[in-house]
Amino acid sequence: MKPFDYARTLRPSEAVGLVASRSRDEAAFIAGGTELTNLMKDGVLAPDLVVDVGELPLSGIELRDGRLRVGATARMREVADHPLVRKRFPAISEALLASASPQVRNRATIGGNLMQRTRCGYYRDVGSPCNRREPGSGCAAIDGQNRRHAILGGSDHCIAVHPSDLAVALSALDAVVRTFGPDGRRSIALKDFHLLPGATPHRETALRHGEMITGVEVPESPVARNSRYLKLRDRASFEFAVVSVAAALTLRGRVVTDVRLAFGGIAPRPWRSYAAEDALRGRPLTDTTVAAAGRALVRDAKPREHNAFKVELVQRALADILNDLEGNR
Repeated sequence: MKPFDYARTLRPSEAVGLVASRSRDEAAFIAGGTELTNLMKDGVLAPDLVVDVGELPLSGIELRDGRLRVGATARMREVADHPLVRKRFPAISEALLASASPQVRNRATIGGNLMQRTRCGYYRDVGSPCNRREPGSGCAAIDGQNRRHAILGGSDHCIAVHPSDLAVALSALDAVVRTFGPDGRRSIALKDFHLLPGATPHRETALRHGEMITGVEVPESPVARNSRYLKLRDRASFEFAVVSVAAALTLRGRVVTDVRLAFGGIAPRPWRSYAAEDALRGRPLTDTTVAAAGRALVRDAKPREHNAFKVELVQRALADILNDLEGNR
C-alpha cells in the first residue's frame, strides 16, 4: 500500500470539506473499514487521504412520523437486531443477517454497506481489464468467467452485479437515502441511488464529489410488515448472492392488493421489477400469476455463457418467497 494521510472528525461539514478539497480519486470516506481497506490492500483504490467518519453522530435508529430513520454509521448488527426493524421491516433485518459474517456485521455500517463495490473478480484483479476500475480498458467478464454476472441492466461496457443485500431490501421498501455534501443536504430515492453502467460504469452512484451518506429512511406501511428476504448462495455464510429476492405483499383473500419486488445478483444495481409487480397486483396469487410475474421479470434478460441458469433460478426464488409470504400473512 502506498502511504496516505488519515484524518478523523466529529463534524460532517469538516469531513465533507476535507474530501471535497481533493480530486475524486484522491480522497475517500471510511467508517467501519470492512470494504475500503480491502480495496486499498488489493491496489484497486489508492487515495492520498482517508477521512474517518465512523464516530460522527449519525448512528440513531428510530421510528418517527411514520418513517424508520437509520443513521449512516449505525452498525449492521444493531439494525438487524433492533425490535422495530425486526417487527415492522423484517426484510431489512433478514437481508442484514444474511450478509457477511457476525464479525463483519459487528463492525460494518449502513452507509458503508450501500457504498460497497462489486465483487467481480476482474474488477478486484488489477491485472485484468475493467472499465469500472480503469475506464476504456475493456470488460473481461463479457467473454470471460461470468457465472456471477448480470443478466439484466448490463451494457457492452460492464456486466458486474451490485453486492449489497441491504440495498435490495431497501429498494423493495421504497427507501430514501439522505446525504450531505458541499451543496448541502439531499434526498435520493434508493432506486435512483445506484446507477446502471451504460458507457460510464466507473460512475456507480448518484453521489456528487465530496458528498456522503448521512442516513436512510423507510416509510412504514402494511406491505413493509409482511416482507421477506431470500438469498441463494454457494455456501451458508460469508458469501454473496447468486440470486436474491426482497418481496413485500398484502392480500385481500387471495387477491394481491399491494406488492413490491426487488432482486439482487442479477443486475448492476438492486433491480426493482415493476413489470413483475404489475403482473401480480389486483390478481389472485396463484401458480399462474406467479409464473407470469417471473416471465415479466426476465423478459429482457441477456444471459451470458456461464450465467444463463439465473434466468430460471430467479423465477423459482420469486415463487418461493411469494408462497412464504402468503403463508405468513
